[in-house]
Amino acid sequence: MPRPLLVVDTPSMLYRAFFALPKTIKGTIDGKRASVNALLGTANLVLREIEAHEPRAVVLCFGPDAAEYRVELLPAYHADRPPMPDELGPQFAACRDLFPRFGWQIAESENLEADDILGSLAKAETEAGGTTLVMTGDRDMFQTASDTVTVLYVSTGKQGGQLVDPAEVKKRYGIPPELVPDFIALRGDPSDGIPGGKGIGEKTAADLLKRHGSLDAVLDNAIREATPRLRGTLTEQRQELLEFREIARLQDAKVKRPPDRETDFAAAAGAARDYGMNGLADRLEKAAG
Repeated sequence: MPRPLLVVDTPSMLYRAFFALPKTIKGTIDGKRASVNALLGTANLVLREIEAHEPRAVVLCFGPDAAEYRVELLPAYHADRPPMPDELGPQFAACRDLFPRFGWQIAESENLEADDILGSLAKAETEAGGTTLVMTGDRDMFQTASDTVTVLYVSTGKQGGQLVDPAEVKKRYGIPPELVPDFIALRGDPSDGIPGGKGIGEKTAADLLKRHGSLDAVLDNAIREATPRLRGTLTEQRQELLEFREIARLQDAKVKRPPDRETDFAAAAGAARDYGMNGLADRLEKAAG
C-alpha cells in the first residue's frame, strides 16, 4: 500500500489547539516570552497522525478566512466570526517558520481558502494514484471523502482525528459525500453564515436529496412537494440556494502534487527548543533516536 499524503487545515488546528490548551503555556516567539499553546497543540495533533498513518509527506494549508468571491455571493459569509485572540496572532505568524523546520511543507493561497487547497491537493494525489488524509475540524470537508480520500475529523484540540470515509458521511447525513454542498445549501451552516432554506433542517434536507438526487432536481421538482411552505421556500429561494451551494463547493486551487518528504525529528526538536517548547523537544529527540 502506498503511504498517504497528509494535508492539514492549519488555521482549524491552530484555533482548536488554542482553545483546548491554556494560554499559560509559555515559550519564546521573536525573542519574547509568549503563549505557544496553539503551536504546541497543533504539533502534537499532527505528530499523532504521523505516528498512526506514516504519511509520505505533510502539507500545511493556509488561506484567507473568507475568499472574496464567496463574500460577493453572500456578504454575511464568515461575518459573525469573532476577531482572532491577541495571543493567537503571533502563533499564526510563527508557525510558518516553525513547522517547515519539521520537514512539513506549506501550501498557501491569497485568493482561496485553506479548504480549497486541501481539496485540490487531495484531487492531485488521487489523479497520481495516491491516497490522502485530510486533517480538519470542518465538516464541510466531508465532501472530499472517497475511495482514495479519508477525512481525519478533529473535533477538539486534544484528541486525534476520527476517520470519516464515504460510508461514515452517509451514516451521519444520509447522503453521499458529493452531495454535501447541496446539503449545506438546503440546511444552512451557521458557522459560515449560510442561512440555508427557510424552515429546512437537517432531516428535511437529507430527505429531499435522497428522493431527488441533487439540489438541481429538488428545485426543478419544487412544485410537487407536499407542503405549501416547502414549495414556497424552494421556489422563492431557488437562486439563493444555488449560490449557497456554490459557496459550499470547493474550488480548484491548481496545485501540484507535493514531493515525498519525511518528518525530520532531529531538526524538529531543535526548532521546538528554539521556541521554548522543551517538553516537545525532548520527545522529538527521542523519536529521532
